[in-house]
Amino acid sequence: MLGQTVGGRYQILTQLGQGGFGTTFLAQDMQRPGNPQCVVKHFKPLSNDEYTLREAKRLFDLEAATLEILGQHEQIPQLLAHVEENQEFYLVQEFIPGYDLSEELPPKTNQLSEAEVVKLLKEILSVLKFVHQRNVIHRDIKPANIRRRNSDGKIVLIDFGAVKQISTQIANSQGQSSFTVAIGTPGYMPSEQANQVPQFSSDIYAVGIIAIQALTGINPTDFSGLRLPKNPNTGEIDWRTHTKISPKVADIIDKMVRYDFRQRYQTAELALQALEKLPKTRIYQINKPPVSLSTKKIFIAAGITAVAFTAIVLLSHLRSSTPNFLNYENSNYGIKIKYPEDWARQDIPNPITQELVTFLSPKQSDTDQFQEQLTISVEDFSNTLDESKNLFIQEIKNTVSESKILDASETTLANKRANQLIFTGKDGEKTLKNLQVWTLMDNKIYIITYTAAIDDYDRFLQTAEKMIKSFEIN
Repeated sequence: MLGQTVGGRYQILTQLGQGGFGTTFLAQDMQRPGNPQCVVKHFKPLSNDEYTLREAKRLFDLEAATLEILGQHEQIPQLLAHVEENQEFYLVQEFIPGYDLSEELPPKTNQLSEAEVVKLLKEILSVLKFVHQRNVIHRDIKPANIRRRNSDGKIVLIDFGAVKQISTQIANSQGQSSFTVAIGTPGYMPSEQANQVPQFSSDIYAVGIIAIQALTGINPTDFSGLRLPKNPNTGEIDWRTHTKISPKVADIIDKMVRYDFRQRYQTAELALQALEKLPKTRIYQINKPPVSLSTKKIFIAAGITAVAFTAIVLLSHLRSSTPNFLNYENSNYGIKIKYPEDWARQDIPNPITQELVTFLSPKQSDTDQFQEQLTISVEDFSNTLDESKNLFIQEIKNTVSESKILDASETTLANKRANQLIFTGKDGEKTLKNLQVWTLMDNKIYIITYTAAIDDYDRFLQTAEKMIKSFEIN
């Protein structure tokens, strides 16, 4: 179909995917200014007898009506058109520039933290809540069907080509019996869905599997093997020993992935309510960015995880005892800071960790394997400054390997009362030392973290302190 036009206006550019229910194409709208891109899903009935075509059209119209309703949510693609041509059917939907969630799920050596996973679950479930409230089961929740939108970093649920309203039945071509279609992806699809009886809680199971994948780094297709076995008596997934997680969060995820669908949270809203009752905690790890950003490693606030990013162009290989300082300003968050001109700056806003910018020290030699860094992040925060200290300490203990709190005290940041933590932790064989300072204003928490290899911590500490002292909140 490449180069063909659907509905007199949607020109097919390339094929995006193909499955048992049709083929998906990237297209452009030839009747709108700028010819914006869109997604065209092509469905061709397996038979062209009169009864099958009539039934196919009924279900096609039903699905289009469902997608029209779901597209009212800003994190679900809008339905632009549904077209019938030559006894074949096409759905045209909004194209979402971004990357799918598989880019954020790490390998087993680089799992996401508990706090990151809780935040990710809330993002997914808040959209899925809207879907369930419209009496719809998605039936194919998986990383490839969850996109991170470039424009604002929000989660977007896609590929509702498998969506059917509850109790929809498809009659066979003779009209003598009826059956539901088993739709889903092995590993993310629970047993009742594989047996063609999907429930709301089937979607909850898939979201829980994504959480386990993020925490353990193990692909769900390996769950039946020795790496992540199932209990032979209960059928429950044995995953807790493969990650470090608090009992409260683990209990919620366990309930999401129960073998018996009746024992799970029955809707996204109920699962979301359970997560909202957890105490607010700080995120100390960063998830994997899009592939287009990956080439080198950086370390985040807690300094326990490395992720890939584009090669750093150093402004200078020569250090000065009194380096010149440049200005960094982020008007969206109303912050300013001064940083040395010989430090590299990485503007990679992360929607999961809320990190805005990272500054990296000059590389000392070709054998320098870790560059000291200072990171700024801004998050919503509803607790008090006094309460935040215990929350931060607890999160460090939960997520940082062999963590040790060296100092917990009060200080100032941006002329406001602030807290300060100095702590160490392990990243593989490497021991890292961290200085973290944060303050609150208008229900937002502003966090600056300096991280270095423990033996090099003092080398740039004075520079990091100057940067922290220069920090402003407008």
